[in-house]
Amino acid sequence: WVFLYEKGYQSQDSIVSSVSVKLKGLTLTNESVLGPHIWDVVDYVFPPQGDNSFVVMTNFIVTPGQKQGTCPELPDAGLCTRDSDCSKGKYSRQGQGLKTGKCVPFNSTVKTCEIFGWCPVEVDYHVPSPALLSEAEKFTLFIKNSITFPKFKVSRRNLVESVTKQYLKKCTYHKVTDSLCPVFELGYIVKESGQNFTFLAVKGGVVGITIDWNCDLDWPLRYCKPIYQFHGLYNDDSNVSPGFNFR
Repeated sequence: WVFLYEKGYQSQDSIVSSVSVKLKGLTLTNESVLGPHIWDVVDYVFPPQGDNSFVVMTNFIVTPGQKQGTCPELPDAGLCTRDSDCSKGKYSRQGQGLKTGKCVPFNSTVKTCEIFGWCPVEVDYHVPSPALLSEAEKFTLFIKNSITFPKFKVSRRNLVESVTKQYLKKCTYHKVTDSLCPVFELGYIVKESGQNFTFLAVKGGVVGITIDWNCDLDWPLRYCKPIYQFHGLYNDDSNVSPGFNFR
């Protein structure tokens, strides 16, 4: 009974896996500084076609007329009262360029070190809210996953038998109605991870996707199917360095 019913004769194997992803989506922004601007995948995804990880830009800060030159550093990088406070050629950890050796007025009340870098420097005191690329919620992510069980010489893809060419053109993943569709809306992924996309899009966050292949190879291979799960890897309550790329 133990040997047959509990399948004590079976052995286990770990999978060797490869993953590639591709995102699609267009959105329009119409900021007073930039004017009308169409954003596509080459603008907001890094890299455009990734493997195990990728970054989707959902928000940004516009710094008009920025070019390489000299300008005052932000007060966050430190104040100064004389040129000797600004060591020429040095870079401050919180700074945005190399110091020229001059202490110059930042505004009518404080002085900061002059730097050579991208000027004027970016000011991130006020991050746009709602996020400028909030339409990214509707962008789609296509995941291709290939696996093999080396011990048993069995290979499988997440594009299983029911995922036909025609189905792939129109399906969108849903855990109940379309659980095998490999095309996911970013908003749905974030929701299933237990997070709020509108909040997450302002300063960013991290979401993990796992693909579980728990297959009983006693059965025909068509029963070996992927199970997708989504995990929030970001704590909303964090007060130190919140978000993904704002520092």
